[in-house]
Amino acid sequence: MKLCSNIARSAAAVLFLLFAGSAIAGERPADIPEGMGILPVNVPVPTDNPMSAAKVELGKKLYFDPALSKSGQFSCNSCHNLGTWGVDNQATSIGHRWQRGGRNAPTVLNSGFWSKQFWDGRAPLLEDQAKGPPLNPVEMALGSEADAVARLQMAGYNAEFDAVFDKGGISFDNMAKAIAAFERTLNTPDAAFDLYLQGKGKISAAAKRGMLKVADVGCTSCHAGALFSNNKFVAFQYGSDTGLKSVTGKADDDHVFRVQSWRNVAMTAPYFHDGKTATLAEAVDVMARVQLDTVLSKAEVADIVAFLETLTGVLPSITYPQLPRPAGQTLEWHE
Repeated sequence: MKLCSNIARSAAAVLFLLFAGSAIAGERPADIPEGMGILPVNVPVPTDNPMSAAKVELGKKLYFDPALSKSGQFSCNSCHNLGTWGVDNQATSIGHRWQRGGRNAPTVLNSGFWSKQFWDGRAPLLEDQAKGPPLNPVEMALGSEADAVARLQMAGYNAEFDAVFDKGGISFDNMAKAIAAFERTLNTPDAAFDLYLQGKGKISAAAKRGMLKVADVGCTSCHAGALFSNNKFVAFQYGSDTGLKSVTGKADDDHVFRVQSWRNVAMTAPYFHDGKTATLAEAVDVMARVQLDTVLSKAEVADIVAFLETLTGVLPSITYPQLPRPAGQTLEWHE
């Protein structure tokens, strides 16, 4: 009996050593700063645009279809490439006639959780955002909503719109609704941080130091919650872009921008609205100095970068769609 008791105590001691410092599965680790959370499962959906499998599939086709550009060469995926974390990794994106846009293209991933779209928040919903690029003269450059509908009809979309939105369903508004429905599926769960928070995984010692540092220096006053963004607008005195002021005309909105999410930020270089900051380490340094009047050491920057890398989730698996096209007919789309 004494031998058995000793064996039991030894086994318990070994288990204690194995699990010391690690959270029990399903239990939130004690060291996580208040306010940090797991990426939600459910994306908010407007009541006038309910989700359906057919609508999402239609939206996917539209997302990848260059028919929505004047030249027939650019699609949503050109700037928000789903194979490269929803961005094109360029400072500013190439559009119609090889023009460059004025701002860095933010990632489309997890965008269904954002309070407003674009850097300046001029689009309240994904539906509103989806209407912008096709008509933007620097991006896809179609002349009007009617032109967009005509392109979709020429490409052979009538039957699919009718199936999703009822007969006669092809319209510019419904195009935007379908794209928005697809974009609401583009979420990235199961980041290393999410698994650690749930007690299902580990993060490095450097990442833990970085996690505590961002809370300590005040980064989480804006970059908090499940998105690591408060979904609000904050002044950022960096660069020449006037931000929200370009939309409202108000002096108080000068250099005000929507707080970007840290989700997948390690994969979406370059950084900031002008895309002129090439590395994540440089972006961390700039934000600390400009927003918090704080100078971080190289070691502190490295720790914060290690933490931000734990916010890279799992990319959604996307099969490239077969796009509708009329058989035996050339689509002549001229600039």
